[in-house]
Amino acid sequence: MFKFFRLLKIFRVTIRYGLDEIAFASLGAGRIGRLLERLLFLRDLSAPRGVRLRCALEELGPIFVKFGQVLSTRRDLMPLDIANELTKLQDRVPPFSSDLAIAQIVASLGAHPDTLFASFERIPVASASIAQVHFAVLKDGREVAVKVLRPGMKKSIDQDVDLMHVAADLLGRLWPDAKRLKPKEVVGEFDKYLHDELDLMREAANGSQLRRNFAESTLLLVPEMMWDYCSPSVIVMERMRGVPISQVDKLQEAGVDFKKLSRDGVEIFFTQIFRDGFFHADMHPGNIMVSVEPATLGRYIALDFGIVGTLNDFDKDYLSQNFLAFFRRDYKRVAQAHIESGWAPKETRVDELEAAVRACCEPIFDRPLKDISFGHILLRLFQTSRRFNIEVQPQLVLLQKTLLNIEGLGRQLDPELDLWKTAKPYLENWMGEQMGWNGLLQQFKTEAPHFAHIFPQLPRLVHQALTRTGHETDSLVLAQLLQEQRTTNQLLKIFMFVAGGMVLGLILAQFLSALAE
Repeated sequence: MFKFFRLLKIFRVTIRYGLDEIAFASLGAGRIGRLLERLLFLRDLSAPRGVRLRCALEELGPIFVKFGQVLSTRRDLMPLDIANELTKLQDRVPPFSSDLAIAQIVASLGAHPDTLFASFERIPVASASIAQVHFAVLKDGREVAVKVLRPGMKKSIDQDVDLMHVAADLLGRLWPDAKRLKPKEVVGEFDKYLHDELDLMREAANGSQLRRNFAESTLLLVPEMMWDYCSPSVIVMERMRGVPISQVDKLQEAGVDFKKLSRDGVEIFFTQIFRDGFFHADMHPGNIMVSVEPATLGRYIALDFGIVGTLNDFDKDYLSQNFLAFFRRDYKRVAQAHIESGWAPKETRVDELEAAVRACCEPIFDRPLKDISFGHILLRLFQTSRRFNIEVQPQLVLLQKTLLNIEGLGRQLDPELDLWKTAKPYLENWMGEQMGWNGLLQQFKTEAPHFAHIFPQLPRLVHQALTRTGHETDSLVLAQLLQEQRTTNQLLKIFMFVAGGMVLGLILAQFLSALAE
């Protein structure tokens, strides 16, 4: 019953704010169009369309607000007036009552803010779809930000996600492309990440991990978490001072180098993806600031860690091969990687997929962001994936969302940025570290403790396995031991090869020295 009423509300809000205008325009002066206009005469269309869209998304709830936040970064995909209005969803969602926030703090931390803090600002400094933030000062003088979860959020999100699951199930039954695009799996991923965002302790842990990953970095600042004041509904973190990245005029006045800022953003993104396999996945402008303090001028400041993405070694390897092949315009390798990974059917002809990828990507090379229509590119890529039956990978949905955000930020900061030339050297260096001698030595260091423990036991373990023949389990044990022995032998061969090379180098140096004398 709820689903029916929720659908009814979505329809009512759509009509109330006139989001159906385009559909009505297509009906022209026809009989149906005139009838609907008579039925809907109570609606007020006096406000600009961008304002009406923003208000509708706010009224429909957090999931729709998040959708609007993503759209706000894509000025190439929609009219400028709508994109400008949707930016207000990034940090200006209507706040909830301060009394409710204080009650949440008392229930979560067991004391009133006046007792916990030296001072607490009742008026929130920022309000988003999931939570709002108040500034405070700890009793030891440290300035902090207190993030409080919106009351009733879990119930609201559960209801909308239920509708999304119903819609995905219908798509799975009725849409021919459903097997390839996997709507159920995509909604499942979205469901998981939304519910993760409702646990502020998880957000605090994500922020702590990101801060540790960039502890030695001169590019990114991440606030410290105050663990004694954290709970699933309230977290307290170091207060960060900076200018929101969307306030370009203020950043220019502060002397921030926008070209360097754009390049740094690309490096931060690739570092999170390929080095750490752990990335901030909600990088809309409301969550990113830039430091204007003299000591840290121009550094990014990351906020709101409720949604992060992770990649395993297979995903990182696949992505690195594709990115590097893409930057080198090696479209054949891009096609091969898709087929080898199983994302495209095995019977796919490499030359045909190669030609299709080339047609999508070649027109955008050696061109700055301002001259690239990513809307057209996305449409062409979608058509290509459909033609070759390439499956959507649900685990990469967050990465695709983050790529859209990053590209949108780059377009605002430096429209002249050549994304390809900026990213290619970093990716080549990373691949060199992973695949070259440095990568080999690092793998050896990682595996050495494991084999140092196993190697002395191998003779005894092999003897025990050989004396217990005739049982299937013993055969499996023996096979595993022999495999470990082969792996150990391979590592020893590599070690001996490296050591032998060093010895030969020393001998050659001595020989050349003797000849010189």
